[in-house]
Amino acid sequence: MLEIAVANRSGVEVDEAAAVELAGRVLAAEGVDEGELGIAFVGPEEIRALKRDHLGIDEATDVLSFPIDGRDELPEGMPRALGDVVLCPEVVGDGWRWPLTHGLLHLLGYDHGEAMESRERELLGS
Repeated sequence: MLEIAVANRSGVEVDEAAAVELAGRVLAAEGVDEGELGIAFVGPEEIRALKRDHLGIDEATDVLSFPIDGRDELPEGMPRALGDVVLCPEVVGDGWRWPLTHGLLHLLGYDHGEAMESRERELLGS
């Protein structure tokens, strides 16, 4: 079973149900049908601090991914923790679907490049 927890700390209204639905669709298309995923919507200062602390770049961004297990083999009975995707609604605006998909693919081990871009287009139908 896939468990998706959403936290909205952004102060901006977001369509949490649509984010959960898209995440479930992307993960299913990638063959992931069980595990735990966190999605957090945060303000620009929080995402800036996260990017500075984890990547050494002091700027706000659209999305960050914090993978845990990804597609790694796990011991029998160990629940899969996919990780967290953090989005900033003030940076992404209404175009949050691509950054969420992008972040999810990073959790699953994709790196920037043509393969990732191609998969994003397939998943988003563009």
